[in-house]
Formats: sequence, C-alpha cells, structure tokens
Amino acid sequence: MLQQFLPYLSAVLVEQVRVEDEKILVGARTRGTAPPCPACGTPARRVHSRYRRHLSDTSLGGRPVVIDLNVRRLFCDMTCCARRTFAEQVPELTVKYGRRTVALAEIVQAVALALAGRAGARLASVLGIPISRTTMLNIVMAAPDPPRPAPRVLGVDDFATRRGRRYGTVIVDLDSHRVLDLLPGREKAPLVTWLAARPGIEVVCRDRAGAYAEAATTGAPQAQQVADAWHLWDNLGHAVERTAIAHRACLTPPPPEHEPEQAAAPDPTLKPYSGTEKWLVTRTRERYRAVQDLLAQGWTISAIGRELGLARHTARRYARCENPDALADRAIRTTRLDAYRPYLINRWNQGCTDASVLFREIQAQGYPGRTPQAVRRFLRPLRDTANRAQEPPPKPQDLTKWITRHPDRLRAEEKRQLKDALARCPELAAVRVHVRAFARMLCEHTGTDLPAWISAVRADDLPQLHSLANGLERDQDAVIAGLTLPWSNGPVEGHVNRIKMLKRQMYGRATLPLLRKRVLLAR
Repeated sequence: MLQQFLPYLSAVLVEQVRVEDEKILVGARTRGTAPPCPACGTPARRVHSRYRRHLSDTSLGGRPVVIDLNVRRLFCDMTCCARRTFAEQVPELTVKYGRRTVALAEIVQAVALALAGRAGARLASVLGIPISRTTMLNIVMAAPDPPRPAPRVLGVDDFATRRGRRYGTVIVDLDSHRVLDLLPGREKAPLVTWLAARPGIEVVCRDRAGAYAEAATTGAPQAQQVADAWHLWDNLGHAVERTAIAHRACLTPPPPEHEPEQAAAPDPTLKPYSGTEKWLVTRTRERYRAVQDLLAQGWTISAIGRELGLARHTARRYARCENPDALADRAIRTTRLDAYRPYLINRWNQGCTDASVLFREIQAQGYPGRTPQAVRRFLRPLRDTANRAQEPPPKPQDLTKWITRHPDRLRAEEKRQLKDALARCPELAAVRVHVRAFARMLCEHTGTDLPAWISAVRADDLPQLHSLANGLERDQDAVIAGLTLPWSNGPVEGHVNRIKMLKRQMYGRATLPLLRKRVLLAR
C-alpha cells in the first residue's frame, strides 16, 4: 500500500489506513518545509490553519482508494503580494481544486480520450473508478489542446459528420503526420482564416475541390499548392468509365451472318445428361476395381467402406457383384421425364425456353409430375450451353479496372476480354494509351510532361477525356506539383478513416468540439 505513496513520503506522512464501506481510506497530512507563495515566490513562515482534502486515488485490489489529506493554509507576509493566504500543494499528488490525484486524473483522461462517455464509464467502473459518462465527456472538453510547432507542409481534406448534410475540414501536418485542427464545414472562409494566422506555411496539399484551392490562394498566397496524386488518378478513372459507357454499343459482338438454323441445337436423340451419366458410369467402374483390389488384399467390408468413403451395404454390393456392367447400367438413373425428353428438346429448338410452359404442355400429354422442378433441372444444361455461347460484353466498371490496372496484375481471362474489347473499340484502345502515359508520369514523377499529355488527349476524339484535360489545365501548376513532388494526402486520408472510427464510436451524437478534442488528444 505504501508503494503508492513512496514518491510523496518526503512531503506527506501517512497516519492510518482502514477499510470502510468497500473503500480504502488513507489518513495523511503534509509535513516538511512550507512551500513558497505561488504568486510572488516568497517562502511562507506562518501557518494560517489546516483543512482536509478528500482525494480519489488509483484503486487497490479492485477497491477505490480515498486519501483524507490534511493540508496547511499559509500566510504570505509580502505586503506587495496580492495574496494574503494560500493552500499548499503536494507535487505529483494534488492540483488546485482537484478531487483526484495526479495519477488517477491521468488514467481517467486516457480512458475518456480512448472511449469517451458510456464506454469509458463502464471500463472505469471495472477498474474501480466510479465516474459518470458526463464527467468523462467534461474531462475531455477540459483538456488543453496539445502544443503544435509552426507547420510547414499541410494536408487538407474534408470529412462527414453526417454524410450528405454536415461536413468538416481536417488539417494535418505532413511532416509529423499529426492532426493540427478540425474546422466546421468545408467552405472557403474557415480555412482562409486558419491559414492567414500562420504565415510560415510553404506547401498545401489538397484534393481538386475548388473551395480549398481558393482558400489556399487567399489565405496562404506564398505557399505552393499540390494536387493529391490519388485524386488525380481517381479523376482519370471516372473519365475512363464515362468513355466505356459511351462506347458500350460497339463492345457487343455482332451475330454471325450465316448462322445455321439448328447449329446450337442439341440432337433430340441424345440425352442432355449424357455427360453426367458417363461420369457416373466411370465412377462406378473405378469404385468396383478399387473394392475388388482391396478385397483381394484381405480387407474386410467395413474396412473397405471406411477407406473409400462408402456405406457398408454399398461396399458389400461392389464386393459381391460379378458383372461390373450391371452396376454401370444401374448407375444410369431413369425418371418419369425420360419419355418426354425428345418433345422437350424439340420445343427448346423451336425457341420455347420457359420451364413452366413446357411443364404444362407435357402435363397435358400425361406427365404425372406435379411441379416443374424436374423440367427446370432438365433444361439447366441446355440453358448453360446457350449462355456460354452468348457471352455478354464486359461491364464499363470492369473495363475501367482492367484499363487502369497494371497489365501484370490482370488474369488471363481478363487480358483476353480486354484485348477483344480494345480490338472492337479503337476509342478505348486510345484511352488505354493515354492512361499508360499518365501512369508513367505518376510513377516516375515527371509532371513536366503534363502539357504534352493534354495535347495528345485533345488530338483524339475522346470528349470525356477532353473534359478532364480542361480541368487539369485550369489547375495546371498544382497538378504538375502533384505529379512531381513527393507530397500527397495519404496521411490525411488515414486520419479521415480514424475520424470516422471515433465518430461511430460515439454513435453519431458527438458534436464537432468533442470530436475535435478526441482527434487532437487521442493517440
């Protein structure tokens, strides 16, 4: 118990320790040299009086600890000092007007910053610290902002406090990757005011939103603006997708000019399940040979069933059968639908593919089934064959991913489909060339090639890319800096994800001031 008071024993004398009402009460009083006046610094010589302070301390054995501390009130004898009396404070134990020890206050503040209100109060009760959720929030709001050095390189982005309705702006120091401030809204005025108060800013990294560009120009005209590289690539991806949507019609393969009338129709004399039935025959013969081999080695029927994963009576049937062809014939299952298969295939060839319609037709002919499930199962391989023969064109989203992804990361099937699409659409082939050129600028930091890239884009008939090129040209200096300099908004996006986590942890009820405190102080 005394280990908790070892740092203070020079200034505090512990008189008694007792357990009362599930609490540990520690009686103590101050001793030693009187401290100096906190106003003028003159050592005190006279004691005015003594009074008791009740301080909550860190729990011991799951029980709260309360320190009943007897402290002195002292006179200040300096006539020029505004204070007449003052109360002494024990370093690292008490603070002015505090009802918790310094150690307990640090623990409570850490819990409040990590978990906020209700969750923090629940954890504190487990730790033996009785505290309410409102007090937890008040502790967070009362904490002072951390000191921050003068920023040199900033990253700016927006985040949603309520998506589609309320937004905020996060400002990050890209040198230290620490959040500097959270501003209300994503408009120009708050950011201009914040930037104008800090004239030492050299670089502002942002997305391509016009409000942040205008705010950086107005509030920090001396700073170089850098357009975030990820947002540039994302803008290019949207332009590629719009181009793929505009040219989707030319991606559909034309039907063959001289298609035979019954080229894709199956032979009515053949069963559509012939592949399945052949597989069943093959499996039956393989099982027969395996059972006979193990039987010749002296295995029992039970051991053979366990080894091959067969039921005991199935293994016995294979062992006692002398004619494997009889087993193979039994593997081909017959159904009540067999007599109607030629009619169903003929109707399928005529273009009737609705299982319910075909079921009613054969039911009128005497089919005893009551549901169309057997007809659906019969038509499934025919339908799969027809679907494979008519492969749909790739979706614009898939084409966008294939065009903007590195060629080495595409699967063989994706490469084949992309090659077919580019062969049918020269415009998409031209888009792919421009995307690769932009990727080289982005990876090799050769932003000075941007004007040549814009000219090459305008030389092709690609309206969607022309719109992107016009936007890049209007923001050309920031775009070239984004394609050349190493700065990006990556750390800012990471903090935006962290803000989302903190916001959801507070169930969406946190106001911006409370969210700001947690973002600035929590680690």
